[in-house]
Amino acid sequence: MLFETTLTTARLTTEKGSGRWPDQRLRDALTKARPDKLAVVDSRRQLTYAELLEESEALARALLELGVRPRDVVQVQLPNWVEFVVAMIALERIGAVINPVGPIFRRNEVMVMSRLAQPKIIITASEFRGFDYAEMHAEIRDELDSIEEVIVVGDEARDTKNWNEVIDLGRSSTFEENTLDLLAPGCDEVIEIIFTSGTTGQPKGVLHTINTLTAGVLGILPNFTHGADEVVHMGSTFAHQTGFLFGARLPLIVGGTGVFQDVWDPVEFAALIETRKITASCGAAPFLADLLTVTDLDTRDLSSFTTFGCFGSAIPLPLLEDAANRLPCAVMPGWGMSEISLMTTTQLRDPLEKLSATDGAPMRGNEIRVVDENGAVVPAGVVGDLQARGSFEFVGYLQGREFTQQFYTEDGWFETGDRALLDADGYVRIAGRTKDLVIRGGENIPVKEVEDILLRHPSVASVAVVAKGHDRLGEVGCAFVIPVAQEEPPTLRDLTSLLEDQGMTRQFWPEDLRVVHQFPMTASGKVQKFRLREMLKS
Repeated sequence: MLFETTLTTARLTTEKGSGRWPDQRLRDALTKARPDKLAVVDSRRQLTYAELLEESEALARALLELGVRPRDVVQVQLPNWVEFVVAMIALERIGAVINPVGPIFRRNEVMVMSRLAQPKIIITASEFRGFDYAEMHAEIRDELDSIEEVIVVGDEARDTKNWNEVIDLGRSSTFEENTLDLLAPGCDEVIEIIFTSGTTGQPKGVLHTINTLTAGVLGILPNFTHGADEVVHMGSTFAHQTGFLFGARLPLIVGGTGVFQDVWDPVEFAALIETRKITASCGAAPFLADLLTVTDLDTRDLSSFTTFGCFGSAIPLPLLEDAANRLPCAVMPGWGMSEISLMTTTQLRDPLEKLSATDGAPMRGNEIRVVDENGAVVPAGVVGDLQARGSFEFVGYLQGREFTQQFYTEDGWFETGDRALLDADGYVRIAGRTKDLVIRGGENIPVKEVEDILLRHPSVASVAVVAKGHDRLGEVGCAFVIPVAQEEPPTLRDLTSLLEDQGMTRQFWPEDLRVVHQFPMTASGKVQKFRLREMLKS
């Protein structure tokens, strides 16, 4: 696949000259680590650096045997398993492009992403948490000409290849190491497509290179203070940029150890901190809140745990105070997007008031600004539109350069879609969104896709899904419905049954329903969703 990127000679010169784009591939880090050191571990298996290097090289050769070539897309829908990391390394090794897809996604969303990304190979689980991924992807393959093979981790399913058999194929391959070296991508080539969940019917495919991803990892390292002794836990999916950068990549780049949970369980997390001597973790505020509910937390040895990056939603001050009293780790709020990775963070020694009231300041090599409707920068303390640019910034959308440019200002700033203000110290506070998103526990809900399906219900004349506050998850979806005249209004169960039948991901289903007879509208006939949100507060 050919990618239209926004990379310019000026940007390449600036970033490489500054050292923020170091031209360092993952394999470079793997070969520098101690071979017998534990590299990655999940609930099922673990690999040393030597074993990780050997298995990823075998997979790289196997993928070449199966016809994968540089710039081909391979879609990976796996839980936080060791195999995801093996695939990530192997694909980068031969210049192919990984398209991570979260395990929560079902046929409806996966089909949309697959039509856009045109993957040549699918790597997925045969089954996970009672869902048959192999069968879903076999059905999708039957409809999409681009997909040639489905590789499954677990029991072999119809017309699929088993992971272990594929690894064995690679071990017997005649492709030599120098062939893999020749195929290795330049560090400014696209190696990742990660999809956003937006308000339109078409998610945006975010393109990143080795250098933009590595810059995102290196930017946070000053807050991770153990170097090669870092033991990094990840409970967020690798198919989020948080999980991909700081769970799958960061431990390898520093020569540390990655400890992965495929199903979030705070009791298990507390046990892992104690037994695996975890030093750092990242996740949304609910992860921190859940950890503090563990009944025997105060009796466990958590002394190794020094850093918790809390990204994706605001952190209530009482939660921060509880964490400060009961956990040894510094809590580090931050803000980012798939397009710009983690753009801002607080500092380890910032006071609690700063942690609860802001999402930090830009990391080295990045800038943010807040502007009014005319594009003029506003003073500190004034809410406006948040714009960003810098070393972590993506290189365009899969949909092309022209599509990408509509999200940029004339002077080259990326329009984040967030409303924010800066304090006197340059710390940002997110104040809202210009787009009608619902962010449930750090997961963006594609509102328009949900609404489009709900409109198919015979009792629904019109529908609007908005964010409703939630103590643990931050937000959940609430459906405002105008029923068809002379029809019984639908129940919430009626609506969720329809979404289930249509293959809509369960986490995207609305969790509240309000039946109304009309919507507040603008003069041009658009639903005023902010007024619907206000109705939920009254």
